[in-house]
Amino acid sequence: MARMEISTETSTWLLQARDFLEEARRLKPGPARNELRQTAKVLRELAKLEAKKRRNGRSQRR
Repeated sequence: MARMEISTETSTWLLQARDFLEEARRLKPGPARNELRQTAKVLRELAKLEAKKRRNGRSQRR
């Protein structure tokens, strides 16, 4: 069975995305709120890409 590593570190991108979403929740619906939500979405995508890159780097080293 393959050994699965679970990362305990949280991506900086995800932490920033959370901050943007918290700020967006404080705003009334509108362009500013939508922009913050879109920014958070991009940051989450960056976090996914970073995690994928890390997984691929680890598997190639073995």
